[in-house]
Amino acid sequence: MDTHAALYKQGQDRLDYLRQFAQRQPVSLQQKMANIGISRRDFIKWTASVTAMFALPLPFSNLVAEAAELADRVPLIWLHLAECTGCSESLIRTDSPNLDTLIFDHISLEYHETLMAASGWQAEENLEHALETYKGRYLLAVEGAVPTANNGTFLTVGCKGHTGLHIVKEAAENAAAIISVGTCAAFGGVQAAAPNPTGAKGVYEVVDKPVINLGGCPPSEKNIVGTLMYFIMFGKLPALDMFNRPKWAYGARVHDNCERRGRFDAGEFVEEFGDEGAKEGYCLYKVGCKGPYTYNNCPTERFNHHTSWPVLAGHGCMGCSEPNFWDDMADFEKPLGRQLLHGIDATADTIGAVILGATVVGIGAHAVASVFAKPLEE
Repeated sequence: MDTHAALYKQGQDRLDYLRQFAQRQPVSLQQKMANIGISRRDFIKWTASVTAMFALPLPFSNLVAEAAELADRVPLIWLHLAECTGCSESLIRTDSPNLDTLIFDHISLEYHETLMAASGWQAEENLEHALETYKGRYLLAVEGAVPTANNGTFLTVGCKGHTGLHIVKEAAENAAAIISVGTCAAFGGVQAAAPNPTGAKGVYEVVDKPVINLGGCPPSEKNIVGTLMYFIMFGKLPALDMFNRPKWAYGARVHDNCERRGRFDAGEFVEEFGDEGAKEGYCLYKVGCKGPYTYNNCPTERFNHHTSWPVLAGHGCMGCSEPNFWDDMADFEKPLGRQLLHGIDATADTIGAVILGATVVGIGAHAVASVFAKPLEE
């Protein structure tokens, strides 16, 4: 209780600090909600869901509501490096406005190459102006891996021809916090797969500051907006796991919350795509699902307004939120079997003994959840 009280006080102090800065959006969040038909009741439900997502007591929903309304006081600089823009698409491509996209729209987005109107020299000037004006106060989000081979010359951006390596180091120097959005920025992603001729790396490998890694190809909009909200609300990094991912989003295995988990426990598997088991919604482990090795909240948060996610749609999890997934998780349509992952020898789960008397099958990586590093501080 004392811990929650102290955290609540910290959140209040943080929001009081933000109130000293001028409102940057011409229209308030409440007005934006009214303009697109989002009711106050919907907003309260959203704040309660975000509070639950952070595993905080319900009274913290008041802080979430205040933080959302003050989001425009936090300057956000969003860089694009070696990537496909899929992470931005995950956040902004929606068939109708919802509160996650609305909160992102309400944030003071100072630089985002995909969304801003400026280009060329004007865009370059916008970035330089934001880095100087909000020094020590801006939140830096990076999408895409950082090519480092040949001094970073495999990626140059803008009319000045700066390398991505140069840009991210310069931007990180005076950032209040840094978020790697997606597996490419977090761990190098597909670009870092063997033989990795460009020397692609995650952001944390090229800067000397703590970095929050939002693994996923792409991560869900909830994980992106939730992380932004946490920083706005508390002004610091959340508790992180051993790969610097927020525990509230990446603290449980995909396997443990999967809607097909009961099929796994009963020994009911899809043997090949299109068979009767596939039609009945059987477990996809034998056709390559990497859910037992993967930590993410995809089964609970899903994508596209909580509509679906790959396993529900009929294909196994690819483990895309894990480091080196392109190499470690392949072949994506064959089971890994028991093996070492990330240097951790883990205990095995068992299946099929409940009703069918099936043979025990080891799947590995069960103990990863207990091997968390201490949370990073600012």
